[in-house]
Amino acid sequence: MSAPMTLRVNQSFVLSWWLRLPVSVSCLAVMLLGPAASKAGAQPNPATSICDLRAYTGRSGAVARVSGDELVVEWAGAGSERVRLRFAIRQGVPVIDELALRSGSSARWTPVATDLSIDFQIVEGFRRISNQQLAPLRGLDVELTQEVVDRYKWDVFWDAPLDLRAEVGGGNPPPAEGVAGQPGLPRSPDEIRRGAAGYRASACTVRSEGRRLSVSFSGLTLGSFSGALVLSVHEGTNLIRVEAVASTERPSVAYKYDVGLTGLDIGPDSSVYWRDVATQLQSYSLKGPANTDAVTLRAANRLVVAETNGAAIAAFPPPHTFFWAREVEINVGYNWYRKDDDASFSIGVRQGEQEAVERYLANWSLYSAPPGTEQHMAAYFYPTLGDHSGAFEAALAFTNGDVYRPLPGHQVMGSHYHTNLGRSLMATGSIDSRLSDFEVIRAAGINIAGPVDRPRDATQLEEQRWLFEGAERHSDETFMVLPEMENSNLLGGHWDLLFSHPVYYVDARPAGNPLVTEHPEYGRMYNIGSVADMMAMIAAEDMLVYMPHPRTKGSTGYPDAIRETTQFLDDRYRGVGWRWGMGSDLSEIRLSGKRVIPLLDDMNNWVAGTSQRPKYLLAITETYFKAPGDDVYANGPVSYLRLDELPPPGAYAPIIDVLERGDYFVTSGEVLIPSHRYEGSDAGMRVVAEVEWTFPLEFVEVVFGDGERTTTHRLSATDHPAFGHETFTVPFDATGQAWVRFAAWDSAGNGAMTMPVRLGEPR
Repeated sequence: MSAPMTLRVNQSFVLSWWLRLPVSVSCLAVMLLGPAASKAGAQPNPATSICDLRAYTGRSGAVARVSGDELVVEWAGAGSERVRLRFAIRQGVPVIDELALRSGSSARWTPVATDLSIDFQIVEGFRRISNQQLAPLRGLDVELTQEVVDRYKWDVFWDAPLDLRAEVGGGNPPPAEGVAGQPGLPRSPDEIRRGAAGYRASACTVRSEGRRLSVSFSGLTLGSFSGALVLSVHEGTNLIRVEAVASTERPSVAYKYDVGLTGLDIGPDSSVYWRDVATQLQSYSLKGPANTDAVTLRAANRLVVAETNGAAIAAFPPPHTFFWAREVEINVGYNWYRKDDDASFSIGVRQGEQEAVERYLANWSLYSAPPGTEQHMAAYFYPTLGDHSGAFEAALAFTNGDVYRPLPGHQVMGSHYHTNLGRSLMATGSIDSRLSDFEVIRAAGINIAGPVDRPRDATQLEEQRWLFEGAERHSDETFMVLPEMENSNLLGGHWDLLFSHPVYYVDARPAGNPLVTEHPEYGRMYNIGSVADMMAMIAAEDMLVYMPHPRTKGSTGYPDAIRETTQFLDDRYRGVGWRWGMGSDLSEIRLSGKRVIPLLDDMNNWVAGTSQRPKYLLAITETYFKAPGDDVYANGPVSYLRLDELPPPGAYAPIIDVLERGDYFVTSGEVLIPSHRYEGSDAGMRVVAEVEWTFPLEFVEVVFGDGERTTTHRLSATDHPAFGHETFTVPFDATGQAWVRFAAWDSAGNGAMTMPVRLGEPR
């Protein structure tokens, strides 16, 4: 543009929370409206401020312009649809004066809604470290200083800042005495603060990046947070991302947020639609009385749809960053609607305030907000012409209906499921009992499931037998149950054993007993009394080791503490588990981008100067029992193994071989890397990678290390459309580098990573 454009904006307005979406400005404009303006009697405020368009580049597919006192954003949506948002400021509140849609076959715009606002709510609590984390640190003789506590508390698992019970349960007593600044339990009601967003805009900025257009308003406040409201849209999709981008300076904040779209018109045919946990379609016609509170919906796929004025609008959260770590995936209700009066209604997304099962009430940790970090509290809205069915279809496409997509030449593996397979079958009295856990896992598109058992000492061998035989009975040519065992002795922290075939062992070796003996019922049996015993069995029986939850829970301080040990440096110790949510921090642009991904690179720098192979990640879940209706997809990543077909039940060696050589990638599900290769050498090296995605892509990156330092070369991918497929070529200088890996990440925080490969000896 030849000159900056201006937008007449009130200097002060109240606004509810907003989410960040990656794309076209029109959508963003709709989301940006504050919650407080009423439909009747609102008048423009003459106070003005500048809307800076200098960072905006005009494109035919996404246009931002000033019309009178309004900012108009229009972009090419999905298929032949176009979307338009008109922003206005009324009584100090930015509103979406109009959301309209147009079909490519028509010149007429369909007004879907007018005078829309966004309603943000926040609940804050006090973040504490857990005794589960303190115990391994004490075992390592770590001095529990405030610095140490502040380092590890952000990765807590057993914490429930909104739980005011005197007894916290969950095996999580108060922190150790003498740890300054970390008060014990019970919690005080004064620790919990609730608030709605306020906004005092000093500027509006429109920015283009590739196909994405975003609008931001500074001056946002929400509880102890302050920052900006950002709305984003993307050419080629109707998707609108609304987010509050804000930070707090308080020292120990844990929080949750809710967000909604308010001011939708109630007409003769207006309704709210959702699918229940049995995936049956439900609806409410809004003919009843107005609601005092928001109505919580236990909706499948985290999705609610509003029908109004000949169109439908879907509301849903980011599929994975929205969730902190839990031990179950029970749907606690992530959506809501509210009939506000006879003329208008609202829909949105929410997080509950406690766990669904009594046993796990102490495991409701909320998001972590380290002081000064830029938190992105986001939600998505998807408007489309037609009825609710089209909105459901469009929204579900971003997660493939919450099913991991099949990929030719690959098998989809989920790992570390605490199903207690052996013990559960023993309780039924029949080895042929069918457990629903695996039906739920299989329905999510996973065809290799790794249940991790922790047999009790008194019945260790018997539970192992039920685990091994039960795994075979739940397997066939299209679905494999691969037994795993979690241990917390000998090797340091917690660690999983993955089996190439059934192997029996006990955790004891009395003096004089050989390592291997013959059991009258179970045959060959190992007697394990030392690290050397364990590693000998692992090598002899073709097993692998992964640490499931590194640097947190019972592995706090690990694997750092064992990085120079014989067990960690053994090639059979393949690496660590990758799962988001333990330390859910919405300032991360990658899932577990502060805890696990940096550790992957650290580990490969640790072994770069040795003869050892690179270390890997394995996607894990860390959840217990499962039932139909549980939100399995949102709470667990998977590994795509390059394997044409499954081996016979009980013969797991081909799977172990793929894992051992790192011929797989891990993913949240929305981004796939069907193939990749490295070409050239030294300064002329490049990675050529095939990538598929659903949400608009954000960037691809090549990451490499020289044994001391890690370097990341990032390539923006915002010029690509949603639902894309591209082969990227990324050059990088491999001179003196020891290892390299490739990753791709989308605008919703979802992504996929390949395993590192060795390039050569470091300088």
